Amino acid sequence: MDTRERLVKAAADLLVEGGKEAVSTRAVATAAGVQAPTLYRLFGDKDGLLDAVAAHGFAGYLASKQAMGATGDPVDDLRRGWDLHIGFGLARPAFYLLMYGEPRKREARLEADAMLREIIGRIASAGRLTVPVEQAAQFVHATGLGVVLALIATPEQDRDLDLITFTRENVIRAITKDASPDEPTDVPTRAIALKAALEEDPPQMLSHAERVLLAEWLDRVAK
Repeated sequence: MDTRERLVKAAADLLVEGGKEAVSTRAVATAAGVQAPTLYRLFGDKDGLLDAVAAHGFAGYLASKQAMGATGDPVDDLRRGWDLHIGFGLARPAFYLLMYGEPRKREARLEADAMLREIIGRIASAGRLTVPVEQAAQFVHATGLGVVLALIATPEQDRDLDLITFTRENVIRAITKDASPDEPTDVPTRAIALKAALEEDPPQMLSHAERVLLAEWLDRVAK
């Protein structure tokens, strides 16, 4: 491990143990066994060091996001990306807060943001996005951030992890034409869908009068 790596690891350990406030240049230099001027020579200042720590902490996340790849269903890719993002935030909260808990946009965050926009751009290209790409990206990011921060702030034993899926599906419903394929629907919604299917492909075993009556019943259920 070279000097730069020792400094990054020392800073990362301090971050996990005590949060960003614990990552002072003096504490990092002492933990790494180097002189403070060496730290400044390698990173310029504390922000440069924190950029390196953020990149170190997010390396696994970004690699997982890249390895996730693309399927033929960009909306499902968004679901998988959402779950990966939330999972990382809960597993490594100190690094997540360093990345997303302040106005400064670190390099690793810019890369993650670009990946999100790429997925949403594919949804738009497929004709399934109902709002502009930038607006959708900001909405997904802000909502996902809120979920992670809310869960981090809640004692682990009190966390309602159903919030992850519930919020994800509401976000997808708000920006696309899709709902979760395994999400339960209410009776009126099913009635509307059944009537549409019957109108598209009328069942031949029913007479015209029976089909009219069935359509009337479905209209009543759908109200």
